[in-house]
Amino acid sequence: MASAPKKKLAALPSEERGLFARPEQRIAILCLILAAATLAIYNPVNRHPFVNYDDDRYVTENPHVRAGMSWETVRWAFTSTEQANWHPLTWLSHALDCQLFHLNAGGHHLTSLLIHVANAVLLFLILAYGTGRAGPSLFAAALFALHPIHVESVAWVAERKNVLSTFFFLLAIGAYGWYARKPDWKRYLAVGFFFAWGLMAKPMVITLPFVLLLLDYWPLGRVKGGSRAVSDLPQTSWGKLVVEKIPLFALSGVSAVITMQAQQAGGAMRSVTQFSLGVRLENAIVAYAMYLWKTIWPVRLAPLYPHPGDSLAGWQVGLSLVVLLAISTLVLRFRSKPYVLVGWLWFLGTLVPVIGLVQVGDQAMADRYAYIPLIGIFVMIAWLATDVAEGWMIPAAARIGAAMCVMLVLALATYRQLAYWDSSYDLWAHTLAVTKNNFIAEDNLGGALLMDGRVEEAYPHFQRAAEINPRDPMSHANLGTYLQEHGSLQEAILEYDRTISLTSDPGLLASTYANQGTAYRELGAGAKAQEAYENSLRLNPRQFNAYLGLGRLLENEEKIEEAIANYSRSVELRPTAEGYLYLGRALEKVNRLNEAMGAYQEALKLAPDSKEAQEAADGLAGKTK
Repeated sequence: MASAPKKKLAALPSEERGLFARPEQRIAILCLILAAATLAIYNPVNRHPFVNYDDDRYVTENPHVRAGMSWETVRWAFTSTEQANWHPLTWLSHALDCQLFHLNAGGHHLTSLLIHVANAVLLFLILAYGTGRAGPSLFAAALFALHPIHVESVAWVAERKNVLSTFFFLLAIGAYGWYARKPDWKRYLAVGFFFAWGLMAKPMVITLPFVLLLLDYWPLGRVKGGSRAVSDLPQTSWGKLVVEKIPLFALSGVSAVITMQAQQAGGAMRSVTQFSLGVRLENAIVAYAMYLWKTIWPVRLAPLYPHPGDSLAGWQVGLSLVVLLAISTLVLRFRSKPYVLVGWLWFLGTLVPVIGLVQVGDQAMADRYAYIPLIGIFVMIAWLATDVAEGWMIPAAARIGAAMCVMLVLALATYRQLAYWDSSYDLWAHTLAVTKNNFIAEDNLGGALLMDGRVEEAYPHFQRAAEINPRDPMSHANLGTYLQEHGSLQEAILEYDRTISLTSDPGLLASTYANQGTAYRELGAGAKAQEAYENSLRLNPRQFNAYLGLGRLLENEEKIEEAIANYSRSVELRPTAEGYLYLGRALEKVNRLNEAMGAYQEALKLAPDSKEAQEAADGLAGKTK
């Protein structure tokens, strides 16, 4: 795998060593070509903004991440289960980006892209050194690098955890190749170290011990009767190889327990009353087949495919099952080609944690879940194509030309798919165009329209989301906000009550209580308003608009100093023109005129067209002349 490059590269067939005199030189050039092609195709992502799909919770509205790297950030990252996951390395990678790039989205995107490039190069090196065949190794790595189904993992900042965990997953595989050549505890420790880091980025890599057993069969050939690629490693029994990996399986077990606890606490795990075991199994069968279809025909890709519940037709499940059984039968028939069996089991096995048997969230499947599993399919495709071409004695130039045509088609599809991530509006408009009954896409498209100031266009999407799924808390929260902004305060409060009854998400509850408090305050129900604000701050002590609302309540009660403290806390958490305006007015009431003028000036920096802030500043300037 990653070890003894001279010995392994010396085994490359002569037809694969034609371009450069030294194998190492050839491998280095191919790595540069692979990296450059990936960077070129994905370059537009560096100009993309954040999107309104968890980017706020992971970065833009996360105070711990925005604070950058510090010991407090590290402590929080290793103790937090926010977003229903324990992934401290992911949090720290986002915090480091904020330290380096602040909220410049391009910098955050660049980091994800560079990790994806590193993953493609690592995959190529692992396959090339592990099999001694640079040609199919490059083809498989290029499929991984340029396939449009991977756009979601690269172009979505909040999905950093996917590319980051895969980076450590591949490093662990490389370290395992090093260990396999000369087993000792230090080399084994390196495997465990990278595996642990991968788990701390995303628990998706929990299947690594299973993958290593597959690699023992091919290409390492460590199993008695297994197929060797280029190595001459000692062979042993399956039992001993399984025992060898018990510490890694133990790490997987610990990660599984932590993940399930975090997901249950975060309200992400769905019960069997919501999705029965039969429904989950049917969806899993169809999802396996759909991942294969989207690999072959990568169109109508979307960030979220709604779970069908019990609406799947019998023919869909039956046809998908027939496809899976047919492929499995062919794999067994061609067991003389070990890469076919290894690739197929890699695909089936690494998808198990996210195939929906344990249902987390409301999606039927997700493009991001295919990031690691499709490596197995790409290996099958690359090696089968190479063997067929060699069997038919197709000239090398024709093979290279065909491979480049495939890469060109995939590159164009990837470039087009990237364009849908150019804005939140484009992303969700496209998602609604390619999916059905997608209440989350309706919510998010409405949210994107709100951010663009297109309030009246947003409202029908919130209504549609609530119609599709009456138990969707987000649509009721959005409807409440719309009604409140249009003066229908009682109706807004009812929508907020529905939201509160339907969710356990602390972030959504905190913002809903804050909005409800404002509605009560505007109705003159001060006690209910204060209770709502306090509930908001209990759930999220950094809910800036709850402090703003409390400040206004206290100011109305002539508790000016307490109001000033709440206004100050609000603008500290999130500087807003409204917050600074109210702070300035409160400071002016207690004759702290210099501080008041400073607050008005901050308001004007944030909103230069604010007539209220300008009038307040001019009025105060007149008093102090």
